[in-house]
Amino acid sequence: MRGLLAGAAVGLAVLVLVPAAPAWAHGGDAPDGTDYRTVVTSVSPAPAGLRVRAVEAGARLELTNRTGTTVEVLGYENEPYLEVRPDGVYENVHSPAVYLNETLTGTATLPPAADPTLPPSWRKASSEPVARWHDHRSHWMLSSPPPAVAADPGRQQRVRDWVVPLRTGGVTAVSVSGTLDWVPPPRGGVWWAWSVVFALVVAVLGLVGRLRRLVGSLSVRSSSLVPSVSPLWVLSVLSGASALGGVAAVVYAVGREIDAGNDGVGALVNGLFASQIWPVLTGLAAVFASGYALFRRPAADFALALAGVCVAIFAGVSNAGAFTNGVVPVPWSPFVGRLL
Repeated sequence: MRGLLAGAAVGLAVLVLVPAAPAWAHGGDAPDGTDYRTVVTSVSPAPAGLRVRAVEAGARLELTNRTGTTVEVLGYENEPYLEVRPDGVYENVHSPAVYLNETLTGTATLPPAADPTLPPSWRKASSEPVARWHDHRSHWMLSSPPPAVAADPGRQQRVRDWVVPLRTGGVTAVSVSGTLDWVPPPRGGVWWAWSVVFALVVAVLGLVGRLRRLVGSLSVRSSSLVPSVSPLWVLSVLSGASALGGVAAVVYAVGREIDAGNDGVGALVNGLFASQIWPVLTGLAAVFASGYALFRRPAADFALALAGVCVAIFAGVSNAGAFTNGVVPVPWSPFVGRLL
């Protein structure tokens, strides 16, 4: 039990000491899943050092500028919207896109200063030459699907092709082209049913030892009433399930951060601490509880139960959108994401 308390103290200390979300961490409105797949297909012409891609399951576009010159993103009325300079990102406070792109739905109220006809007024937004923004040209904003999708929702189909205009060096026009596709959602009820079945199996296994003791106390010796399974074997199986669940929670959290565009170990770790701290902590706690139980420490069953509930809530239910959406925010196949 002292080991559990020490682990909890370390987890709380990490949570308190975690720095504020860095500029490259994904936004708080990153979807847990979507039925629309956004893909950047080309950047033309493509200067060396310029990279544009879709991140966060297509919710944002990311532009990384290593060209040594300024790259300008144009807004919805071809007004200057963003400047990604070598020393950071600047936004034009007179561009309506600055305010419309704050949310995934684009429902912001425009202030009087949002006038695309005014000369640009630049405000620094980041010290890194990396910009991420909701670009409503590249994703579907309405709650209702397009008419073609509504007519045939079971078929994967193209919703539209899209283009985001850029300028490099203030003069050279660059086009970022991409596609937006409808991906039919899976049968969510099937995934939920298997989850419930697995939970019931775990619950039954957890009760086996207590049931044997109860039946033994009543002097009932019929093997047909009580499974011939030793409590030690049951504890080993539950410990394995706890370890598997903990590893799956951490792997899924890592996958979400990779999908959010966090390349490299440093960016990945920062992203995990900033946005996936609870799935990671509960996943590691489940692995720790597994080892704790295998050593037959006091209150091992309680440790497994607590870890299991926390993983189910913070890493399972919180990511349940993967069960009902065609696009899962991980860099692997949607099936692997749902399985995790």
